[in-house]
Amino acid sequence: MKRAFDFLAAAVGLVVLAVPLAVLWLLVRLTSPGPGLYWSQRVGRGSALFPMPKFRTMRIDTPEVATHLLADPDRWLTPIGPLMRKLSLDELPQLWSVLIGHMSLVGPRPALFNQDDLIAARQAAGVDALRPGVTGWAQINGRDELAIPDKVALDAEYLRRRSFLFDLRILVSTVVPVLTAKGVTR
Repeated sequence: MKRAFDFLAAAVGLVVLAVPLAVLWLLVRLTSPGPGLYWSQRVGRGSALFPMPKFRTMRIDTPEVATHLLADPDRWLTPIGPLMRKLSLDELPQLWSVLIGHMSLVGPRPALFNQDDLIAARQAAGVDALRPGVTGWAQINGRDELAIPDKVALDAEYLRRRSFLFDLRILVSTVVPVLTAKGVTR
């Protein structure tokens, strides 16, 4: 049932948001050189890599590491990058990944291919058995503010508690942190 819900919600979301997505893509292209979308190699179910799209919020010469590992992350942001990140608009293209089955609407956020500590901790906790999500239990309980052990503990709790109703609770609870940018560091 989860996969059917994900597919239907992503398909409807992409249709309903087609014009806003096109406008956001155009704004990215007009405000900085490079493509409108950034395809990041992420770790998915079973620790397999998959290409995940996001609206590009950073310059094209930015090192490919987690933002918190950059010495001065703000210097790499595009002119509209901070606003897109604050409102999580850069995440909207991930509906494509949900549609094709690389991601789910709810699950642990996909790690970057080079976040070895997070990947290993999730494997040890069995969390890598889950499809990564656009949002998740850790996202509504701290987002970027969480240390890796805390994030993995919340991901493992989601693994134990997962159900359709729990997913709906997480989806509804995602709205407030996204609209208030609570827990977003960059």
